[in-house]
Amino acid sequence: MANGQIERMTEVKQAEGFHMRPAMQFVDCASHFESSISVCKGDQCVDGKSIMQLTMLAATKGTQLKIVAEGIDAQDAVDALVMVIENETND
Repeated sequence: MANGQIERMTEVKQAEGFHMRPAMQFVDCASHFESSISVCKGDQCVDGKSIMQLTMLAATKGTQLKIVAEGIDAQDAVDALVMVIENETND
């Protein structure tokens, strides 16, 4: 697959929101991909491989997030990262 950009909207499902534990799981997952990864909440976009930047999003339950990946494995990255965010048991 050529280097492309893939993006998808998702919703935070965890009762406590996208707090430190799920954010760490997200970064761990994101670091396995070569693609650059961004997470956007409204107009605020952060590096999806940075725990500090992800926690600055302060995404509570029900928050809509856009996952953007650009690179050779972008589709796989977005698919995996959406599953991390939508997993309701990351509390």
